[in-house]
Amino acid sequence: MGNDAFVPSLAAVQRYAGQIRDNVARVIIGKLEVIDLLLVALLSDGHVLLEDVPGMGKTVLAKALARSLGATFQRVQGTPDLLPTDIIGVSYYDQKQNEFVFRSGPLFAQILLVDEINRTTPRTQSALLEAMAERQVTVERESKQLPRPFLVLATQNPVELEGTFPLPEAQLDRFLLRVQMGYPEEQEEQEILHRFKLNEPLETLQPVVSATEFVGLQRAVREVQWQPEVERYLLAIVRATRRNDAIQLGVSPRGTLALYRACEAYAAIQGRNFVQPDDIKYLSPFVLGHRILATNRNRMRGRRSQEIINEIVQTIEVPVEAIATPPATR
Repeated sequence: MGNDAFVPSLAAVQRYAGQIRDNVARVIIGKLEVIDLLLVALLSDGHVLLEDVPGMGKTVLAKALARSLGATFQRVQGTPDLLPTDIIGVSYYDQKQNEFVFRSGPLFAQILLVDEINRTTPRTQSALLEAMAERQVTVERESKQLPRPFLVLATQNPVELEGTFPLPEAQLDRFLLRVQMGYPEEQEEQEILHRFKLNEPLETLQPVVSATEFVGLQRAVREVQWQPEVERYLLAIVRATRRNDAIQLGVSPRGTLALYRACEAYAAIQGRNFVQPDDIKYLSPFVLGHRILATNRNRMRGRRSQEIINEIVQTIEVPVEAIATPPATR
């Protein structure tokens, strides 16, 4: 990190995003797409639901991202007996000060990993997701602001359902992205063996940008521009989810805004000051997939919501002129 005055700009977004990606890739092998999606969530001030089986490196990924930002990190293991106070914190009576003192919980970290969120009870899920939406918690009728940047990485095992409390659609809507990491390729898995044979790369990871500077990058992303045709293309995809026969409940306006913000962040990471239709096509399954409710027939047939979104995207005409003509600089 340089010592000169930091001036947020779109060029800075791409530069720092590349440095963060390379830094995290020193620990996480072969998951550049996942790293970029986490950066999209961070720059959009959103949260991520990671769906995958245990042992895929989700905890290491979250720690590597936190270290790259010089951000505080906490991890919470989801269990049925986890209470809201275990995450938020609790007020206790301090006899020395002769008053009640608030002891903050792990929720006040800048990057919080909630492992197996679907093992926590609905009461605890609601407390966490309320904080995610409002960026604050209320303790003893006093509002306490959460730190910035603030990213919740929640994980759930999509296979094991016994003893779980699945997140309802209204709460899933609080996550900007739903992402699957997937198994590594054979060559990548061999590289994992070699890289972790003698040392732990995570221990030597250094920050490449400060958390304060990253908040500036979040503001800079808002400079990304939209052509009217591209905006209408995004709206056409969202509105198509509300009249599709395979979908019982379509994307809400909050989902529309989530896709809008995510596309701006993705364009900035790619070094552009404008959104392309391909950005919308690429991000739609990650942003909209968990925001629809498929009909009972389609759920019984095992159709994944991301597949339905992909099918919808293929039916919407792409504004070709918008690809060739970027918007004029304001």
